[in-house]
Amino acid sequence: MTELDVQTLQRRLAAFAAARDWEQYHTPKNLAAALSVEASELVEIFQWLTPEQSARVMERPETAHRVADEVADVLAYLLQFCEVLGIDALSALSEKIDRNESRFPVPEGQESRETGDRHSSE
Repeated sequence: MTELDVQTLQRRLAAFAAARDWEQYHTPKNLAAALSVEASELVEIFQWLTPEQSARVMERPETAHRVADEVADVLAYLLQFCEVLGIDALSALSEKIDRNESRFPVPEGQESRETGDRHSSE
């Protein structure tokens, strides 16, 4: 397979559904519900783990495989949801980050974890 990108994955998912005549079921409501179910299955893996155990979940091959599968399911339904509604997922995310940066500025005098710079209003 060539380099992965969102559009290629969306086309593959759409082709997969079309080949099985599943498009009729891929309504925004159904895809949102399926996304919620898959996210819940991801949560279920972590439900009774301590914070320390959850941080090490990818160290065990059998658990790592389950987590990766559920992440893939969540992403697949999210991409299909975006495709059906005409949402550019990456643009939506970028715009949301921009809004959050404006809504939640770094407190003055606090170092940025990304750059190590101190923020001030000088």
